[in-house]
Amino acid sequence: MSAIAEAPVRHPLGPAAVVRNCLTLAWRNLTHLRSNPVEIIGFAVVQPVMVIVLLVYVFGGAISGDSHTYLQYALPGLIAQSAVLTVLSSGAGLNQDITNGVFDRLRSLPIARSAPLVGHLLGDLVRFFGGLVMLLTCGVLQGFEIRTDPLRTLGALALAGAFGMGLAWMSMLIGLLAKSATTVHLFSSVLLFPLTFGSNVFVKTDTMPGWLAAWADVNPISHEASAMRALMSGGRVGNSVYWTLGWALGLTLVFAPLAIRAYRRRI
Repeated sequence: MSAIAEAPVRHPLGPAAVVRNCLTLAWRNLTHLRSNPVEIIGFAVVQPVMVIVLLVYVFGGAISGDSHTYLQYALPGLIAQSAVLTVLSSGAGLNQDITNGVFDRLRSLPIARSAPLVGHLLGDLVRFFGGLVMLLTCGVLQGFEIRTDPLRTLGALALAGAFGMGLAWMSMLIGLLAKSATTVHLFSSVLLFPLTFGSNVFVKTDTMPGWLAAWADVNPISHEASAMRALMSGGRVGNSVYWTLGWALGLTLVFAPLAIRAYRRRI
């Protein structure tokens, strides 16, 4: 009898089995929310209402003269900001699953090796779109007017999803490389503030100092917020949609291979 345990033999899985494994683990990611109703209420209800009330009703009158006018300007930008917040938190969840040994347990199962990573991404995207729809619904109930057709509105949400997927790959790379979830949160915060506050999400860039306006004009969040305003409130779309799609494609092409490579080395 050999003293060395033999490695488990893995048989190749068909495409249907790989898809089924990915969807199963995506559902597993979502059931965490179902088992924690407090998190659902906080994430889906309290957070969108609080963001709108604090930003629109506290600063709206001072910035735009009245809160209704500011809501029309700010809500598309707030949706873009909320998307960034949601996606950047996915790296911390991935890191927790790795450090808690969840991925080690999944690796011992006869499932596709890519399923834990893809399932995590799919689950986060569902949460991502749920948050976008809830924030938009809260905004409409507060008086936000969608002045375009449903197709352009859906295009705005799809554009946010494409950009969110690019950011999700970057966030997962951080989650795979960091030693703890605290490090992921710290690094995500360092990225979050210049991206969201150094943009046109909350105010127009006309009153900013030259150096800050120059950064805001090239900031991908500014392009995303401008594209969403045009697609939901009307007006000239311009190049903001193309810039946002370009950023989404660039982030995916750069960070997806790096995240997959880091995943293979760590798992």
